[in-house]
Amino acid sequence: MSVLFTGGCSVVRSSEPEGHLESKQSRETGASRLKPEISREPESTAFSQETENAAVEIPAAAGSELPSRYDARKDDRTAPVKNQGDLGTCWAFASLLALESSLLPEESFDFSEDHMSHDPNFLLDQKSGGDYIMSMAYLLSWRGPVLEEEDPYGDGISPTGLAAVKHVQEIQILPEYDREAIKAAVYRTGGVQSALYTTLQGQQDSRYYREETRAYYYFGTLPPNHDVVIVGWDNDYPAENFSELPPDDGAFLCENSWGTEFGEAGFFYVSYYDTNLGTTNLVYSGVEPADNYDRIYQSDQCGWLGQIGYGSETVWGANVYAASGGAQKIRAAGFYAVDAGTEYEISVVTDVPEKPTDADWQRLKRKKSGTVSGKLQYAGYYTIPLSEPVEVPDGGRFAVLVELHTPGAVHPMAIEYDSEDGRSLVDITDGEGYLSADGDVWERVETEQECNLCLKAYSVLK
Repeated sequence: MSVLFTGGCSVVRSSEPEGHLESKQSRETGASRLKPEISREPESTAFSQETENAAVEIPAAAGSELPSRYDARKDDRTAPVKNQGDLGTCWAFASLLALESSLLPEESFDFSEDHMSHDPNFLLDQKSGGDYIMSMAYLLSWRGPVLEEEDPYGDGISPTGLAAVKHVQEIQILPEYDREAIKAAVYRTGGVQSALYTTLQGQQDSRYYREETRAYYYFGTLPPNHDVVIVGWDNDYPAENFSELPPDDGAFLCENSWGTEFGEAGFFYVSYYDTNLGTTNLVYSGVEPADNYDRIYQSDQCGWLGQIGYGSETVWGANVYAASGGAQKIRAAGFYAVDAGTEYEISVVTDVPEKPTDADWQRLKRKKSGTVSGKLQYAGYYTIPLSEPVEVPDGGRFAVLVELHTPGAVHPMAIEYDSEDGRSLVDITDGEGYLSADGDVWERVETEQECNLCLKAYSVLK
């Protein structure tokens, strides 16, 4: 087996810190057993689902199906511009602005960036930046979003005991520089969270920004250090509008978090040819009411921090849980697809014994229930409804069982682990996960690999 650990994007170090989202760089060195590999990339890109039980899908769209110009503001599909002030919280603002826009115009919310950026599962303070791994972990664990009025921004404190007002069940990660996928997502779902490199500090000048036209174009090699939300595009936006001439016309319309005094009331254009915009693209494509399920079972509060596998495109995983709160029905399971084209088969097994042996797993597999399979176009996190609910008694031990096949991957399973980088407060004692190369021989990941599997279950009480 080999383990690929991913540390998220690096935190910006500057006179005015900016948290940011960055496409991470994988480093794969083979498949030696128990030898961890460190990387800054959850080998990823994002989604479309081929199953009757599919979550929300963004279909690939031919360019002719999309207009040459689109501005979500004209359809009331952009959230009000906010101001992060001098804190490094752009990652939280971009995440929640994109999330808010995905609900518009039918539903209008003002979510709390303060609550997200004070997440106790992460050790970075608000001046130290953050990344989209933190956003995803916070939202997918149902710690948020909470309302701004419950936890106002900038007061330095965050109350405990607040409940999420929506449940995020799916986040897609679109391929790098795929303009058509980004446009389709903006047009059909909502704002796309992305990132760029900027020397702008609030309202300051930059050689890459032309204030008269509110146009930005960076052509250097530095990584991104500031998150924004893509909310439109213009294929014919003149190249001459930029302070430095890009190769051709065309730009994305972006919403910033520097207040309405920046750009055109908080919005500005970024060239299609910008070095960083479009390298990592998050779409909040599955947002449901907070009463959609009664229970969430999980052991990955810090989310997708790494990947694990046996040097093969295929891996089996299982997370064991004990039902709590009464008899219930397991209705869905959730996992990360770590790259494009991931195929999955998900089942639930019940009456899992303590310390299951290989023989136990072979017996349990013959009695699996609720089986569903499918294929995902892109990477991201997906909640997959089971083919039928699986009943478990109060206290009953059950397991979510998944087989994943990800083309080109050697670490197909997302994991949570402690990289000892001072960023995450990881607790692997809360999980009981098992991994297998063939579905027959299994090992306990908490004791053998010091990690938790990112594999959740969702239930409703009977």
